[in-house]
Amino acid sequence: MNQISPLLNLDSIQTDLSFISKEKLFEHAANWFESQFGLKASDVFNNLFERERLGSTALGYGVAIPHGRIKGLKQAAGAFFRLSPPLEFEAPDNRPVNLCFILLAPADANESHLQILGELAQLFGDPGMREKLSQAPSAITISQLFNSWIA
Repeated sequence: MNQISPLLNLDSIQTDLSFISKEKLFEHAANWFESQFGLKASDVFNNLFERERLGSTALGYGVAIPHGRIKGLKQAAGAFFRLSPPLEFEAPDNRPVNLCFILLAPADANESHLQILGELAQLFGDPGMREKLSQAPSAITISQLFNSWIA
């Protein structure tokens, strides 16, 4: 078992999304988290945007993990977006991002937030997993990949 798969369900896995900017991606994510968790979209957007201003959350290899801590959130929440076409994200390797995992954690959940980020970095650090997630034909297959991954 890993700490990532409980954060996802079939609704939180979205494929073939297209955005013209990180801001549009964050708007989409903010609206989604508002509809699913009752969070204020503006709070989610501002939190993701402000974190991104500190430095890109892109890891390289076509992966980004935008994240933030949200006041009022009771437990960590996530969404996985596969982007097509890939989106420029100021990655360290200058590659655009096609795999994006957005992680939100409660404002006071420092340690668990870092543990989940660490697991995400491990998962996305696996070239085989990145390839499988990029090529998976459906949200069901993507969900199975996250569920079967062992930290």
